[in-house]
Amino acid sequence: MIRVSLSAPRPTAGRLGLVLLAAALLAGCADSIAGKGFDEAAQTAGAALGRQPVWIRSDEDRAKAQARVAALLQKPLDPDDAVEIALLNNRGLQARYAELGLSAADLAQASRLPNPGFSFKRLSSNGDLDIERQFSLDAMGVLTLPIRHAIEKRRFEQAKLKAANDILVTAANVRQAWYRAVAAQQAAVYVGQVKDAAEARVDLARRMRRTGNWSLLDYAREQAFYAETVARIARAKLSAAAERERLVRLLGLYGGDLAFTLPERLPDLPAALQDTGDLEARALAERLDIRAGRAEVAGLAASLGLTRTTRVINVLETSYYRNSLSGQSRQTGYEIRLEVPLFDWGDAKVAHAEQTYMQAVDRLAEQAVNLRSELRESYGEYQTAWDLARHYRDEIIPLRQKISDEMLLRYNGMLVSAFDLLGDAREQVDSVTEAIAAQRDFWLAETSLRFVTLADTGRPDSAPALSLAARN
Repeated sequence: MIRVSLSAPRPTAGRLGLVLLAAALLAGCADSIAGKGFDEAAQTAGAALGRQPVWIRSDEDRAKAQARVAALLQKPLDPDDAVEIALLNNRGLQARYAELGLSAADLAQASRLPNPGFSFKRLSSNGDLDIERQFSLDAMGVLTLPIRHAIEKRRFEQAKLKAANDILVTAANVRQAWYRAVAAQQAAVYVGQVKDAAEARVDLARRMRRTGNWSLLDYAREQAFYAETVARIARAKLSAAAERERLVRLLGLYGGDLAFTLPERLPDLPAALQDTGDLEARALAERLDIRAGRAEVAGLAASLGLTRTTRVINVLETSYYRNSLSGQSRQTGYEIRLEVPLFDWGDAKVAHAEQTYMQAVDRLAEQAVNLRSELRESYGEYQTAWDLARHYRDEIIPLRQKISDEMLLRYNGMLVSAFDLLGDAREQVDSVTEAIAAQRDFWLAETSLRFVTLADTGRPDSAPALSLAARN
């Protein structure tokens, strides 16, 4: 009779430390891949923005970011500073960077050999002892490791492009929100000045009415103009507050940071339209969603090849045996386990992979068609917005000022009535408000054109066909 006694060594502190160290190194591998991937995405987006994105992953990173945000808020925000604050402080954008971490973990997992298996069986009967030991390895997992790694690497490249696209979309939305907020604030200030003038005029009309120099009709018209101006300024203040809050949300600000200031007026119009060159060719080559679509198609093509290769051999496992039996020689050998494709030949799996691939191809083609259309639309808006803003600046506003000066002279000479003077004042208010809106629309269109060649912004905040709908 043979007795076999097996005992496991007691784990020591040193061995436990080695296990923990190995686990940390494995976890750090995926983390390192994600960090390098973000650096590449940040470099891609940062080159277009002139501001470097930061992935905040520690308390130290957050402290540095908060210090930088506080410094930028000490002066009136320009659009570039607003973009930098959003890149540091927008928590939704920071959350989207986690997709890089998930994709990096998948890539790290695909880079590792499948774990081997070990089994031990001990049977005894009437003093006889039967010991069976088995060592197994997923051979198919080993053979397909290079292909699986290549597929996950392409998916990781897609994740990097998506992260860069998210950065650029956030930057575009911040710039447009900044222009809207400044324009709304500028319009509210102007309407406030009109209100002050209307208040002074209605007070003068009240005194003149008491002395009998004004008719009841003229006095009522002045009162109506003042009342309408009060309503107009209420709407203007509400619009300015709403646009400022939209900017605040994108910047991720709260608490004491809400006291930041904006410039008093929008930037001046450029002297000429920018030379856009071959927008279509540049956009098709550089736009991130198109590049991500190409990477997806390439990845699915590789996946389709793997699916076709393994459509029959779904399970291939090899095992090594070393058995001991009382009174007999030790047995060694191996076992190969192969799944027999008796009922499922893998045709459904291949068909699914083929349809997924063709779906991605058609979506990429649709993206290219839509991109060409968006370019034409964006450039049309950009050019028309520039023409309209210049028209208001160079033609309408100077003419309105001349008319106002002439009307005031004629009124002082008693050649026109107070009603005529009041009607001119109303038209002048509308013209100035529309001029501000036209200037705002130009900068919205300029931002839209700038980013349409870089990222899929979806044009959510672009000017609504220059409708001037935001009149106050």
